[in-house]
Amino acid sequence: MSFNSMIAAVALTVAVAPAFAQTYKTDQGHTEVRFSWSHAGVSTQHGEFTKVEGVLDLDADDVEASTLNVTIDTNSLSSGFGPLNDHLKSADFLEVETYPEITFASTGIERTGDTTADVTGDLTIHGVTKPVTLNATLTHQGPHPLGGAIEYYQGDWVAFSAEAEIDHTEFGVGPFSTGPITILIDTEMKADG
Repeated sequence: MSFNSMIAAVALTVAVAPAFAQTYKTDQGHTEVRFSWSHAGVSTQHGEFTKVEGVLDLDADDVEASTLNVTIDTNSLSSGFGPLNDHLKSADFLEVETYPEITFASTGIERTGDTTADVTGDLTIHGVTKPVTLNATLTHQGPHPLGGAIEYYQGDWVAFSAEAEIDHTEFGVGPFSTGPITILIDTEMKADG
C-alpha cells in the first residue's frame, strides 16, 4: 500500500468513525426537582428534592442515541414545613429509610423540535418501577455565560427544563390519591472532563 493510499484509508476511517457522546453531570447548586399536588382541591402544595445526581451522555450528532440517569435522595425532601416533611418521609408515603433513592433511567429519546424532546424512561419510586415520559426543553448548550468571570463555570455546559405527571398511587405511595403529581425539573449540567 502506498503512503497516499494509507493516508486516504486513515482519513476515511476517521470520517466514518462514530461520534462519541459527551458526558455531563448535574450542578447540584443549580438543579431543582420540584413536585406539586392538590390539597383536597383547596390549594396546590409544593415540595422539592434538594439532593440530585444526574449523568447525561449526550450525542450531539444523534440526540436520540443519548442516555440520562438520575438518582434522587428521598431524604432530601423539603416542603418548607417540618411536620409535613416528616409525614411525607414516613411509612405513610415515601418510607425514606427503606427506599432511600428515587431513580430515573432513560429508555428512549424522541426529538419533538429543535430544542425539545420526549425522554422516556424507567422511574423507580418506593421500590416500584413504571415508565414515565419527561417533556424536556434544552435551554442552553455551550460555554457558560459566567465562564469568563468565574473559573468553576469554564468549559462546556447544557441546561434543561422538563415536566412530567405521575399517579403516586401507582408507585404505592400514600394511603389515598391526591390526584396527579406534577414534576418540574430545571438543571444545569457541566461537561465531565
